[in-house]
Amino acid sequence: MDHLKRLERQLRHGHIDRRRFMQGALALGVGVSAAAHLAAKAEAGEPQQGGRLRLGIGHGSTSDSLDPGTHENGYSQNMARTYANTLTEVANTGELIPELAESWEASDDAKDWVFKIRQGVEFHNGKTMTADDVIASINHHRGDTKSAAKPLFEPVTDIVKDDDNTVIFRLESGNADFPFLVTDYHTLILPANDDGTIDWRSGVGTGAYAIESYEPGVRGFYTKNRNYWKEGRAHFDEVEALSIIDPNARQNALTTGEVDVIDKVDTKTVRLLARQSGVNILETTGTLHYTFPMHTDKAPFDNNDVRMALKLSVDREQLVERILHGHGALGNDHPISTANRFHASEIPQRTYDPEKAKWHLKQAGMENLRVDLSAADAAFNGAVDAAVLMKEHAKAAGITINVIREPNDGYWANVWTVKPWCACYWGGRPTEDWMFSQAYAAGADWNDTNWEHERFNELLLQARAELNEAKRREMYVEMQQIVRDEGGVLVPMFANHVMALNDKVQHDEEVAGNWQLDGNRCAERWWFA
Repeated sequence: MDHLKRLERQLRHGHIDRRRFMQGALALGVGVSAAAHLAAKAEAGEPQQGGRLRLGIGHGSTSDSLDPGTHENGYSQNMARTYANTLTEVANTGELIPELAESWEASDDAKDWVFKIRQGVEFHNGKTMTADDVIASINHHRGDTKSAAKPLFEPVTDIVKDDDNTVIFRLESGNADFPFLVTDYHTLILPANDDGTIDWRSGVGTGAYAIESYEPGVRGFYTKNRNYWKEGRAHFDEVEALSIIDPNARQNALTTGEVDVIDKVDTKTVRLLARQSGVNILETTGTLHYTFPMHTDKAPFDNNDVRMALKLSVDREQLVERILHGHGALGNDHPISTANRFHASEIPQRTYDPEKAKWHLKQAGMENLRVDLSAADAAFNGAVDAAVLMKEHAKAAGITINVIREPNDGYWANVWTVKPWCACYWGGRPTEDWMFSQAYAAGADWNDTNWEHERFNELLLQARAELNEAKRREMYVEMQQIVRDEGGVLVPMFANHVMALNDKVQHDEEVAGNWQLDGNRCAERWWFA
């Protein structure tokens, strides 16, 4: 073991190369895969302090706001994770871990949850965080509010302060997944005002970096929180986040050295980018999926036969091959991925079937159908190309799709949830209840299809309170089937997170797949070599 440690130190300090390290490790009886892992770890070295991390993010809108209830795209999510924290955190391993809460405990029926709040944490303005800040921050998403997180907390009947470091959440019914909900990027813990509201306008949080300047949809600049309470995190001195919607401009910014990291790498050119000197490709799989929501309260999408015809008129395999270039998987018109605990693998995969699509059109009293589809690459890389490809697929079913290329800027304010049929993306959520509650429950602010289904909503409440895992699974499988066959969303593909980094950027071996950029926590988790 001493010999192996010596080899690691020699590689780390450049005294030997990887080839000599592998030879030495194999001679000591270390397996090939284990030796390669040790080599990568040694080459990365210990996290170094300092420098400015420059991010090129393929999201952002001038309508973005510091109000956590309004965050809706990857740029604002990344900003949230840079300057603030939540009660719990999805680690880079995918497990749920404490953040501003040190621990939590449920009653036997999972209706009451007691959270112990971490002591000694300060906001950027020097104020000590207490239970009052936690209560005000969560209440920001309850009651008379337009917060996108409101559906998550509608089952909360009361939030009680037991002492300065203890908060009790009382629910109208049991929820075994409740600790996951407070990882949501909307539920930032921010300073409370005297009237019980939160001070979100100042941009003060408890996070790894403090906001120095923030221009919505353009640029954010952050400086290191020298009193950050997490040990072994926040290695950079500064972080700069630029909104660069155009994928070519984003890629050029990386290769010319203007930024250190980009997300949403164009899968059409990822192989070419990987050949560039000094560039590393980072790819993770998870719950990211691309969708085409239809407003089910507007004709012709208020007819389920029309919706079914559109779902059957799309060749998903071609979309995965030509839009994702193999960096993803087929979607089955529901949002629950294979990474989710209760994914319904037994539901047959929907396939391209223009003849069956024609049958559904006849059931709707139509021989032909003409519809508009709005898209912009602000929705996802290749969204416009995907819409054009869908247009070609649909012709065989007697469907004419008029593709409307929308502006990237303002897409999330002016197109998504506004136009009757458009392109969209969802990062997904770690639990089925969370995903369904936020985007499919009747009346949810982010129900982007305006869909309501009585049986689905009954199951949503029942499954949330059910503690028997087998029974919960049965309910979630039925819900996935309902969304697939009666919902208003076309989900043709799940996409991998594909990012590119210059080779001085380092990270842990495991990188979170719940969101891009290591769960949008790259600013506090990564470092420079």
